[in-house]
Amino acid sequence: MPVVAVEDGLTNVRQALAEAGFEVTGMGPEEIRRAQAVVISGLDTDVLQRQDLQTGAPVIDAGGRSAEEIVEDVRQRLSFTFSPRSQESGRG
Repeated sequence: MPVVAVEDGLTNVRQALAEAGFEVTGMGPEEIRRAQAVVISGLDTDVLQRQDLQTGAPVIDAGGRSAEEIVEDVRQRLSFTFSPRSQESGRG
């Protein structure tokens, strides 16, 4: 199950991601390291820069967007990362 770190205060996004089958964590250093995606509120650009450097995972700005839009964005970004086709491409 993909792990998504979500910034505090985004309760509706946390709930929507959990209902969609994602494992939702907080933004602690260890949680961020194991996350496949990070969702931030968009209010603190320093968080965006810091988290992107620490994880290499996609950082998704939730500012002005619905929880459903965020879930869809996470799905799209992670489907490329975890696509069975990307794993099969190494086969000859």
